[in-house]
Amino acid sequence: MNRKLFTEWAMDIAEDSKIRSTCLSRQVGAVIIKDKQIIATGYNGAPAGAIHCTDIGYCERKNRGIPSGQGLELCRAGHAEANAINQCAKHGTSCNGATLYVTTQPCVFCCIHLIQAGIIKVVFKGEYPTGLGLQLLKESGVEFLKYEDALELDKEDFEKKRKKDLDRVQEFLNSQKTY
Repeated sequence: MNRKLFTEWAMDIAEDSKIRSTCLSRQVGAVIIKDKQIIATGYNGAPAGAIHCTDIGYCERKNRGIPSGQGLELCRAGHAEANAINQCAKHGTSCNGATLYVTTQPCVFCCIHLIQAGIIKVVFKGEYPTGLGLQLLKESGVEFLKYEDALELDKEDFEKKRKKDLDRVQEFLNSQKTY
């Protein structure tokens, strides 16, 4: 049996979450994990009860030719990261000390929300047009890693743990030998 590494599994959950996106421009998914447990997922889309871009049939920002990362005040979609944090708030679950896995680099506004919510680590795929969000994470002591780097660290940790576990098994087997 090939068991997925934790980072790989967590990002798969974020990838699956983006399937629910109602944004015509980008589909982004996020998952917040605390103590190895999923506490919330999120995807980008209009607020609950509001009309979705997929229902309207157009994206206001695209219609105006506004580049990615700009004109966010014209967008009716909440971002995946913010929506995941909002799910925690709605259900009375603290994000403090949690890790966020997200399918694209968070924008500056989401980074501010992540910092304020107590997220301590962000693992992301892709790039965002501006780097201010990552700068704010750095200044605030929030660890952030590209998915590939986090996966490599996870592999190294897994191998160390596996070796330690195998040593423990061998020690147990040796203790069971009768002479």
